[in-house]
Amino acid sequence: MIEAEVHLSLHNFLRSQAGFPSWPHHLTMARLVARALRLGRSALIQVGAVCGHQGRYRTSFIASALMWHGSVIIVASETVQQRLLKVEIPRLQQWLPANKPIRTGDFWPSPDFQGLLLTSPEAWLKGQFADNNPFPANIPTIIDGVDDLEDWVRSELTQSIETHDWDQLMLAYPNEADLIREVRVELTYKLFQHPENPYHCYLISQPEIDILQDLYLALDKNHLPDTWRKFWQQFPNVEDSSSPTLFWATISRRQGLFSLNYAPLELGKILAPIWQRQPVVLIGSALEPETEAPLFRQRLGLEDVTCLKFAADSQGEAIQLYVPYKLPLPNTPEFQPALIHQVRTLVCLSATAPGMTVILIGDVPLKARVGAILASEFGSRVQVEKTCLDENGILITGWEFWRENQSVLPSPRLLIIATLPLPSLENPLVAGRVAHYKRSHQDWFRLYLLPTAMNELQRAIAPVRENQGIVALLDSRVVNRSYGVQILSSLSPLARLNYLDPSLFSTNNEDDSS
Repeated sequence: MIEAEVHLSLHNFLRSQAGFPSWPHHLTMARLVARALRLGRSALIQVGAVCGHQGRYRTSFIASALMWHGSVIIVASETVQQRLLKVEIPRLQQWLPANKPIRTGDFWPSPDFQGLLLTSPEAWLKGQFADNNPFPANIPTIIDGVDDLEDWVRSELTQSIETHDWDQLMLAYPNEADLIREVRVELTYKLFQHPENPYHCYLISQPEIDILQDLYLALDKNHLPDTWRKFWQQFPNVEDSSSPTLFWATISRRQGLFSLNYAPLELGKILAPIWQRQPVVLIGSALEPETEAPLFRQRLGLEDVTCLKFAADSQGEAIQLYVPYKLPLPNTPEFQPALIHQVRTLVCLSATAPGMTVILIGDVPLKARVGAILASEFGSRVQVEKTCLDENGILITGWEFWRENQSVLPSPRLLIIATLPLPSLENPLVAGRVAHYKRSHQDWFRLYLLPTAMNELQRAIAPVRENQGIVALLDSRVVNRSYGVQILSSLSPLARLNYLDPSLFSTNNEDDSS
């Protein structure tokens, strides 16, 4: 069987690699992927936050894909594709008894192609949602990095009405051009009355809905441009549309422009048919604490799949976690000065230790304030969301920047987290999704906010585990709220610190559990 062949060949390859990054689950993962290819049965694999950050697991599924006798599609980001093409595949090809043709592209090369195709998530999803799918059915597909799959899907399914679409509508209805122009001016006025927020977007309110509905009723439906026809098919209360859809406006105050956007709120029913077209192996880092990842599977319409989750290395991946007990809660006026005091204390204590310090702050104004305060004291060592830092630099960053750039930055010795990365209800898109959960009488915190925060935390901390560094989590909700137990459990393995001392940052310090 292919499982035995892959096991033997990969085992011999791993033994030949002096200094090859060790991961104890290579053979197990390779066998599971080979089994999925042979049986045509889908699988969901969680490789762990550290392994996901380092990408060591990719050797396993590439070996199975190269040795499988049939065609395989690998869906991965452009960065990962380049790593596979320049490092992983050439290294394996020298050892494995396989000579499979390899291509990259946004569509299947030819009907008789019996090789390995590497494509991007954007191209693959676009194909799945197209009327003429450029990827044939029944070809086993390996999707890497599915921690971001939900975001990829929402991005692909988001549709927008831009400035040029208004021009197209006026061209389609020359006799109604003045009316369309007036509606656009009125909408601009209404939207720009919303108070500014850091997200530059707003849920479409009832007055704006009424304006767009009146325009729809005034137009002959036979001549609608496709973009507008699709928009109004989803629009609330137009032709009794009942599909759960999120509508929002994005505005650019400086240019005086806006766009209308909409995306489905529920993805499971949309994606379920896709998983039936071909067997899929979905690989993520730390989707959920449970092996079966029930919430992830429910949101994405994954039903009958084999689930596997690899345990973390309890010794080599343990972090030292400092969680102070008496800090004010983040939503109180006392929090900011207390946070800044803690940050300054931690930075000063670690000043003589080698390595980078990262300070994660989701609040945009607070991030700027902390950056200004630290820069006045520590000078050019402090950088706000920059990738060029000194060896002992201090990086102040938001969650998104850190997630996108941590792979090109050195592993920090100290990671300071200001608050839990719970999606903010001040973000209109988050508020819209929460409102949908409430309308459906579902637990929006347990089903949406908490799993999102736990996944974000594990991915953010992964680089610190490489050198068993220190994480300071300065959000007292971890110790004052019932869900704090779940968060601490998800961050295991760890050693709790109940005090701060310069010796903690000594390179000769022995890690002790408290």
